[in-house]
Amino acid sequence: MSVTAAKGFVAAGIHCGVKPSGDLDLSLVATADGRPVSAAAVFTDNKMTAAPVLTSDAHLGATRGHAAAVILNSGNANAATGGPGRADAEAMCATTATALGCAANDVLVCSTGLIGIPLPIDVILAGIPQVAAARSADGAAEAAQAICTTDTYRKEALVSVGDTGAVVGGMAKGAAMLSPNMATMLAVLTTDAEVEPDDLRAMLRAAVATSFNVLMTGACRSTNDTVIVLASGAAGPVPLEELAAALAQACAELAGQMAGDAEGATKVVKFTVSGAASDADAEAGARQVARSALCKCSWFGQDPYWGRLASEIGSAGIAFDQERVSSTYGGIRVAARGVSIAHDEAAVAAHMAQRHLDIGVDLGLGTGAFTVLTNDLTHAYIDENTGGS
Repeated sequence: MSVTAAKGFVAAGIHCGVKPSGDLDLSLVATADGRPVSAAAVFTDNKMTAAPVLTSDAHLGATRGHAAAVILNSGNANAATGGPGRADAEAMCATTATALGCAANDVLVCSTGLIGIPLPIDVILAGIPQVAAARSADGAAEAAQAICTTDTYRKEALVSVGDTGAVVGGMAKGAAMLSPNMATMLAVLTTDAEVEPDDLRAMLRAAVATSFNVLMTGACRSTNDTVIVLASGAAGPVPLEELAAALAQACAELAGQMAGDAEGATKVVKFTVSGAASDADAEAGARQVARSALCKCSWFGQDPYWGRLASEIGSAGIAFDQERVSSTYGGIRVAARGVSIAHDEAAVAAHMAQRHLDIGVDLGLGTGAFTVLTNDLTHAYIDENTGGS
């Protein structure tokens, strides 16, 4: 049920013709009655901003944080398409609004896929009445599948809002270019909790900061990143802190699924810098390691090469004293005071053979800490990203 588990929402996914493969490529999430509800979004900060992002941001501004639907296509990003691309995004919203009986500004739009190629708008506009007609409370799986590109599986989440009876459901796509300030990703979340747009916006920003914004499988930031949440209010008011926690958990679950499906990856790596002089220093150090091809290759090779970690952090421009540095793999300390120490090598090797790795570096300077979710770098990643795929 995921994105339609919250009362008051319907969804659908169809093939309209964007993808030559025949895979699902057009998705819709909407309120069941077509009326706008509280909504919020967080977008990419890439200045090469895609037309759908500009359009959705403008619509949320015009409605003061309300929306009735999100229309999404995969297979083409509608990015680097100039004025015609913006017109196409607006046309998608207008056609969806006609099908649902709402205003065009009440519709948000997302696209994902190849950049710099004009959107095949005719097949999309022809498909919108079809996907609108197919919408139902049982359409969540198809909607989630229809936003996938290089994903090998759909990403869905469902979290209860404490004991209130309200829920947060969500769907997402993302398997590459997962970098700070979101990723090559789209996510749509819904809740039946009653909440004002300003509160919802603050909750979403906080949730993204601790989930999608700590996901880093590559150093590339996309043009289309979008996270949207709609709140129907059908379950009535709930404690705001409980809704915020549920929203954060749903985002974290979706981010974790993205990390597990990163292009070509064989490892999901939780890497933590602790003992830094500040949280900002810890974040800078952790991100330096997460973007390092050398570190990523060592994880692929199942090599607990802690020297690479220390070297990268030492070049991050943060407070650093090599004689205080220690490192752990799977909780097993392999280095202390800047040098290797005796440890259970078999236990470390067993940890490195696992799918999920937990690696840490303690700088021994303070209480600053930050954790990033990342992956290894493999031959399959190169294969996936050769030739503009």
